[in-house]
Amino acid sequence: MSNFARFAELHVPGNPLILFNVWDAGSAQAVAKAGASAIATGSASVAMANGFGDGQQVPLEFALGNAKRIVGSVDLPVTVDFEGAYSDDPHEGARNIVRLADTGAVGCNFEDQIVGGEGLHPIDVQAERIAAARAAVGPDFFINVRTDLFLQAKQETHDEAMLSEAVDRAHAYAEAGASGYFVPMLGNLDYLRRLCDQSPVPVNFMTYPGCPSNAEVAANGVARISHGPFPYMSLMSQLEEAAGQALA
Repeated sequence: MSNFARFAELHVPGNPLILFNVWDAGSAQAVAKAGASAIATGSASVAMANGFGDGQQVPLEFALGNAKRIVGSVDLPVTVDFEGAYSDDPHEGARNIVRLADTGAVGCNFEDQIVGGEGLHPIDVQAERIAAARAAVGPDFFINVRTDLFLQAKQETHDEAMLSEAVDRAHAYAEAGASGYFVPMLGNLDYLRRLCDQSPVPVNFMTYPGCPSNAEVAANGVARISHGPFPYMSLMSQLEEAAGQALA
């Protein structure tokens, strides 16, 4: 079985793939030794670990080199948080995703937010970007399309209209070639269940402080749970505390 098929089969609604996000080869090896089924990077973690800001401020060549080092360090499928593919232009973004696939990665996250701007790409624009990427990278690469609908709005403002738009985006993105659908900060379990029921592709949830438990989100149909920047932030907090004790 190819790494692509191996990775895709890990996305099981109700029994989700758990991704404890990494940022470099060393952290990938540690997570692999802990028993991971696959490895995923987090863009914010990669940025913070290397002195860059988030939002595609990690240079493209550095991001690709980092991905290649991670792939070479573990015997597991690796998916890379590739933000907006470093371009709003569908064809340039597609070429960049092909370059990412050439590192040996089996998939990527691909955002619908306007990186460096405001709001989200219109549905048809993001669908065009996905379609170009799919045509360029082939049928097997796992394009996990992230919608920032819920991330960009306070949780108390999440409503039926946003859920309806999220469902519309799920269908349009799947039709364009998305393999999965990532909805960070959607913590309303009723909305999450309804989205999972209506999404044509597996749904990805991201943990965050105070969020529902993995068991709760799994029971509502989630097929993938990632941890975003929080593993890096937790480890750095422990490092700072240990350093403080040593230096006191």
